[in-house]
Amino acid sequence: MAGFIDVHGHVVLEESLGAAGPTCGPELGSYDDGTPWFRVGDWRLDGVPYRESLFMQAQLRLEAMDKAGISLQALSPNPLTYLHWIESADAVNYCRVHNDAMANLVRAHKERFVGFASLPMQDIDAAAKELERCINSLGLLGGYIGTDFGTDFDDPAMDTLYAACCELDVPLFLHPAPSGLDGSLRDKRMRKYDLDLVIEFSYEELVATSMIIFGGVTERFPDLDICISHGGGSTMLHRSKLRLLAERRPSSPEWIREPGAFDKALNRLWFDCHVSGKAEFDFAISQIGTERLVFGTNFGGWDSGSAHYPESLIDEFNGNAEKLLRLHRQ
Repeated sequence: MAGFIDVHGHVVLEESLGAAGPTCGPELGSYDDGTPWFRVGDWRLDGVPYRESLFMQAQLRLEAMDKAGISLQALSPNPLTYLHWIESADAVNYCRVHNDAMANLVRAHKERFVGFASLPMQDIDAAAKELERCINSLGLLGGYIGTDFGTDFDDPAMDTLYAACCELDVPLFLHPAPSGLDGSLRDKRMRKYDLDLVIEFSYEELVATSMIIFGGVTERFPDLDICISHGGGSTMLHRSKLRLLAERRPSSPEWIREPGAFDKALNRLWFDCHVSGKAEFDFAISQIGTERLVFGTNFGGWDSGSAHYPESLIDEFNGNAEKLLRLHRQ
């Protein structure tokens, strides 16, 4: 398989280390025995050699992309470094440094990389301003945020960012971060066996998708392109029951009770197809269709290489990615 566009590739940028201040970091280091660690605030990840890996070495990434048949990759912030819960001023400074570095990396390899902007979601107005700077001055192609930052996706306060995306004509990508790192710990059981990487992420994507749909975001902003990671998590497993909820429960907004309204809203969203296994991929296709799906790999991540990408869909999914990412402007 060769020549596909990957929308799901996280990076860690050297220039961003320490940009949120000495207390928060982020910081890379190693123990006396040489084991590397990565610190964000009080949270520490052991054993991942970021600096020596494709997460921070562009040439290693390019060589691995060649082997994987990836022609173009959309680079995005590592979810460990969203920093959506630190002080607003620190977040604004951090995102500026991060995005400047992202733009430099993309410019150096403009035939192979495009980049998403990290946004300070503690302050929605500041996030919209940073997005505008990143698009108009840095040449990045959209915003990239977590799913939990203190403001729900259906909150009217989010309309400032949604309107900015529409005015700038750029997509907004949603990808969870582990709770307890960026925000309060949601469920201590998720820390056992790294279950947060599957169960918590899937839950967060379901909640984000539901908030967007039931909150009428796609109705108010029909031109807004939101892409949700991992096929929307467990959303598609519950699609029919969410439809019933929309049509039958009195708590549902009046407009979504109309037959077909729920599906119309859901079908305006985009999803990357980074789901593992052929059966899971086939199920996602049966629920989502192919018109709003793009390739995603979590390139170099713990589950990289596990997904099923049929060669017959390359042309269609590449076309979808070109549309979603506005690659005609690059």
